[in-house]
Parts: sequence; C-alpha cells; structure tokens
Amino acid sequence: MSLPVLTAVTGAVWESELVGALAESDHGLTVVRRCVDLADLLSVASTGTARAVLLSADLRRLDRESVSRLGSARVAVIGLVDAGDAESERRLRQLGVRHVLAANSGPGAISAAVVTAVGEVAAHRGPGHDVGDPRAALPDLGEPIPPGEPAAGPGSVVAVWGPTGAPGRTTVAVGLADEAARLGVSSLLIDADVYGGAVGQVLGLLDESPGVAAAARQAGNGTLDVASLARLAWAVTPALRVLTGITRADRWPELRPSSLEVVFEAARGLATFTVADCAFCLEQDEEISYDTVAPRRNAATVAILAEADVVLCVSGADPVSLQRTVRALADLRELLPQVVPRVVVNRVRRIVVPGDPRREIAAALSRFAKVTDVTYLAQDVEAADSALAVGRALAEVAPKSPLRLALRQLAADLSGASLPTRRGRKG
Repeated sequence: MSLPVLTAVTGAVWESELVGALAESDHGLTVVRRCVDLADLLSVASTGTARAVLLSADLRRLDRESVSRLGSARVAVIGLVDAGDAESERRLRQLGVRHVLAANSGPGAISAAVVTAVGEVAAHRGPGHDVGDPRAALPDLGEPIPPGEPAAGPGSVVAVWGPTGAPGRTTVAVGLADEAARLGVSSLLIDADVYGGAVGQVLGLLDESPGVAAAARQAGNGTLDVASLARLAWAVTPALRVLTGITRADRWPELRPSSLEVVFEAARGLATFTVADCAFCLEQDEEISYDTVAPRRNAATVAILAEADVVLCVSGADPVSLQRTVRALADLRELLPQVVPRVVVNRVRRIVVPGDPRREIAAALSRFAKVTDVTYLAQDVEAADSALAVGRALAEVAPKSPLRLALRQLAADLSGASLPTRRGRKG
C-alpha cells in the first residue's frame, strides 16, 4: 500500500521531475496533492489525507510553529534541497526538520526517508502532552560558542515557578542567577513570564530591549543559534547574561512553546547555568482544547517546566499561600507526572504561623503534598526593597542579608559551585 504524501515546493524545477518519477514506477509513495503555499499545506494536512510532506526551505512563511503543526497533525516532514545547498539544509534542521535530503537523491532514497520519517511520527508521542502541545525534536545547533564564559558542555536549566500569589518568584530567580555568576558559574537569566515579566525592571534594564520575544521569533524562523542568543542578552557582568521578557501581557502569543524549546536548547550551549522566571498558571483552556491549532497562553510555561532539569516551586509561608501551593503541586503532578519539583518557601517569619514556622510548614507540606525536601528563605523586606529601589541584586545592596545568604547557598547547591571557605583568625 502506497503512502499518501504532499509536496510543498516554491518554483523548483526538480519538483515536477520528482513527482513524475514517483508516478512512473512503484516507490511506495503516492503524491495526493501539490500544495501551492503554506496555508494550503496546513489546511490539507489537518484533514488527515496524507502521511508525509516533501517541502523546500524556501517555502514562504515556513517556520518552526508550522513544522510543529504538521507534527501535531501526524504528518512527517521531509526537506528537499538543491545539492550542496548547506544553508537551506541548516535552516530546515533549525526549524525541526530531522530528515533533509538533496533533491537529486533519487526516488528510491527519498521514498526510504519518507518511510523512516512516517515510522518515527507513528512511534513518537511525548509523555504527558497532548496533540495541542506538540514536541518537535530539537535540532543540533552545532554553532561556535561566542567569546566570554561559554558552557563546557550542555548547561542545566532551572525553572522558577509557583502558584498564583506566590511571593518572590522573580526575586528568587534573579538571586539564583546572580549568586551563581558570583560563584564563577556562567549564568543566563531568562524572563519567560507570559503574563508580563519584571526581571528587566528589577535589575534596572531597559524595557525596550528585544529579549526573549526576539529570541523566540528567531527560533521560529530557524535563525537562532548560540551566538545570536548571546547578542540578544544583556551582559550584566562577565559571568551573567539576562534575556529580558515581555512587559505587556497581551504579547503572550509571541512566546510559542515550539520556539521556546529552541531558545532553551541554545541557552544550554551559551551558559552552564540557566534560570527561567516562569508564569504561575498551568490551566488548560477547555473551550479551545479541541482545537490543536489555536495557541494556548499557558503552554509556554508547561513547555519550560518539562524542559527544565530542576523545577523550583516558590511558596509563601502563610496558610493561604501554602494551601495554594498544595493545589498547584497536585496540578503539576497531574499534568507533568515526570517532574518532581523542589519546594522553596519564601518570606518565612515567626508571626505568620504558631510555633516554630519551619517545623509547622514542613509538617503541613509533608502531610498534604507528600513533600519532604523544602528550602526556606527568611523574610527580609528591607533588603528586598532596597535592591528593588536601585535596580540592583541583593548581593550589592545587602551582602549580609539572611535572604541573600540563603539564595547563595541554594545557587551553590543547584549549580554545583563551591562556596568560598572562611579563613580562621590567626593567633
């Protein structure tokens, strides 16, 4: 039985020759439609009439989101380029197309690639995600690391997340990235809050900087690499770069999950330690859940939590915040069962709960959320306000603050850095 395939090629002479060659003899493929543009391709792919598509890199408006939509429709994508056209091949791979061949490879080789790609699509379904949140395979960026403090190997990603009303998510994210950099670890801080980021304001950076939206746009177009990501990020210190976020909540459609996956893959090549400041919400929109094409506001946060090596769930120390944390952890466990978060309780003070606050909080989290590994951050309003007022990190304005020291310890634990030892007094 022949596999039904589509073609989507812009003005290439070899397209007609290939279609004719496939029709002349049985190569196991049947071209059911020659699509004239990307809109035509996506429309036909959504009907389920084809199992694969043969496309070229110069197809107008082709981007990573389109490739993901084809994947969600269970259509395998095979790229065809002119022989020796390394740039077109590179672009297709950057867009997530895993199978790229020279157009003159012959019907037999192209047919074999289609069969392999269709088999991979049939076998692959990312754990914990539905077709509305497809996971295309990430390409091998393979780009040189820019000068500075490059990562020696694939860096780690820490996602800072928490339920609605969780105090200090941005403070924790900024503190972790800054403290890791001060410990000599090349760090990258990414503001990925789809409800409006605040990292730029906290560190006194310009809101007009392109930041994560520009990185996601380049990722979608297949032009993002490690070097371009470094150019988009602020170099706050030699060891700390910052990718500012969107400051207006209505810009959330710019942060598509498929593009953010490429951004974080590039981040792993740029920095040893990447910290992402995430939005709070994981709720799926039930009214559009049937539509696999419609964007979902919280899909970006879900994608980051699934991509991260460590997820920190930031909670407040008061009863209301703790109750929200218990519910949020249950939602996370249902949505991403493979993710085991580490709970960070912020603003710990005695007056908020009776008795020893740490013991009472630990007992509550253990009983209602089955959480035993908890990190506590003391409340230090004066230090946090002083840092925010001048747009500086805690280490600069309050180096001896208990909040700063706790964040320093946490950064060392997560990044693998060693804290400097104090020299004892002589005599």
